[in-house]
Amino acid sequence: MLHTPEDSTTKALDERFAVPYLMTVRPAAGASDLALVIENHPEGARGRLWRAPDAPGELLPFDVSMGAIVTPDGRWIVDLDDGGGSEVGALVAITPDGSERVALTPGREPYVLRGLAMSFDGSALIATVVDEEGFHVLSIPAAPWSEPRVVYSNPVEAWFGLPSSDASLVSIDTTAHNPGIRRPLLTVVDAASGTTVATLDDLPDGPVRGVRFSSVAGDDRLLLNTERSGFSRPAIWHPRTGERRDFDLPELAGEVLALDWHAPSGRILALHVDGGIHRLIELDEADAAVRTVLEGGSFAEPDVANLHPYYWTSYYAPSGAVRAMRSSWAVPLHVTEVVADGTETTLIDPAAVPPGVPLTSTLVTSVDGTPVQLWSARPAGREPLGTVLEIHGGPMLVTVDRYDPSAQAWLEAGYAFASLNYRGSVTFGRAFREGFWNVGGDREIEDVAAAIDWLRGQGLADPASTFITGASYGGHMTLLSVGRLPELFAGGLAHVAVADWSVTIEAMNPAVRTVWSSWVPPELVSRFSAITYLDDVTASVWINQGSIDTRTPVVGVQGYVDRLRARGGDVVLDIFEGGHEPTGLEGAAISQRRMHEMTRRTLAGERWDNTGLTPSQEH
Repeated sequence: MLHTPEDSTTKALDERFAVPYLMTVRPAAGASDLALVIENHPEGARGRLWRAPDAPGELLPFDVSMGAIVTPDGRWIVDLDDGGGSEVGALVAITPDGSERVALTPGREPYVLRGLAMSFDGSALIATVVDEEGFHVLSIPAAPWSEPRVVYSNPVEAWFGLPSSDASLVSIDTTAHNPGIRRPLLTVVDAASGTTVATLDDLPDGPVRGVRFSSVAGDDRLLLNTERSGFSRPAIWHPRTGERRDFDLPELAGEVLALDWHAPSGRILALHVDGGIHRLIELDEADAAVRTVLEGGSFAEPDVANLHPYYWTSYYAPSGAVRAMRSSWAVPLHVTEVVADGTETTLIDPAAVPPGVPLTSTLVTSVDGTPVQLWSARPAGREPLGTVLEIHGGPMLVTVDRYDPSAQAWLEAGYAFASLNYRGSVTFGRAFREGFWNVGGDREIEDVAAAIDWLRGQGLADPASTFITGASYGGHMTLLSVGRLPELFAGGLAHVAVADWSVTIEAMNPAVRTVWSSWVPPELVSRFSAITYLDDVTASVWINQGSIDTRTPVVGVQGYVDRLRARGGDVVLDIFEGGHEPTGLEGAAISQRRMHEMTRRTLAGERWDNTGLTPSQEH
């Protein structure tokens, strides 16, 4: 029996998506060395309790989301019950054996979460929730669970309510001073009365964002990140006294993001990012001395204004040892422990996935001279069939040097693969992060064009075999690019995308509607919407949309699909069961196979939409 190249590609893809891998570790607050480990499995995200240095325990008997946490006593898993991924629901606490379930906000209308944290002493859960009335921070007594009380409420965007050690104070990243602009200041409130204790801002020189309160009883100081220089730096502030200590670190280029604080020993764990390359460092609170902990790969992945500040991040164990979470393009996320003398011990091994190809970082120059980071790789041992350019979501997220089964599957299938950190990405400074504001997509489009131009200089990115792909804002950019840069792409593969911003904003959940209404004002809707450029689209287009997605609902692409199809365009719309950020290796494998199928059609000179064709016409 003869085997075709497609057979080997399918086998490699099946093997790539068959192995569960670590997605995040959510350490419990408090002195007990306990964490919730969350893994990606064929059916979705699953959790395990982990008491280091032992191996993680058995799988919990229920699904969890990426945002779930465990209480300090290990008695409860706290998660949002959102009906399978809609992101709109209500908080519940579930015992690890699944036998008991408690509704934590009974009687409250369904909401979206924008923060979830326990106090160090375990006395309270602080939840930042968003409904049609606005943004609210709830303090929920946790021992035992009792009636929530609202400690902050505002119609304007706010995130990440953080409790002090004893939950007497709560810090919130608020934007009521400048509605619609993501330059937050810190508002600290008294948890008993809800009255404001203090506020802190560095405007107009930059926002401040809370990281964590001291874990020491009676110490109400707060670790934060500020951007007075245009690049992130740590600072420690006492909201009751106003005392502040900044770590300016002028000798370090790029960003220094505070990740965690071991207040008993006066050490701050931080991520140094220069040109997109990570270094895990420690700062001494006493003299600001910097020590390199680890280099190579990545050590955190920011999630700037969602449920947690990071999808995953390195942190301190209660003992003060560094728990380094690290990954690279070829090696899945794993956990090592680094003690004071620099000894590193692996606590959770990387998943045993098939060997992968590392990606190389290049700073390419955009049209106005701005350097933008591009990750790229060629398939091993063969000439590429084509080129795939990925655009991350957000936009205020970033692609870091971390394992991505889709990237490896593209390379294994014979395609060159690249991923772009365009204007709007985080960890490159404030001006870069805000570079997409109020320009209708112009800067991002310029950066996409610059990436393709650089790839062409490497002998890649032939327009006849080049594809652009991305999810969420990356899906929006995929559709915008095939309309505004039609000469560069043979196809666009868009996941959970937006094509018509006026329709999408109206249908969005309340947590994202307010900021997008500011970022895409009425005068920019047309320029920012891919549906405006339908007449220029020559590429084939595939859109993969979630059935219960409340961030980018199906209605926001349906008109684009209908109109493009009506004018003879080649477009396919698939709708999967799930929300905006689906997990599950099985679903990811289905999407990857579908994308391979589409790109192979292009290479064979065929349309993606074969509706109505007979088998002989199709092939």
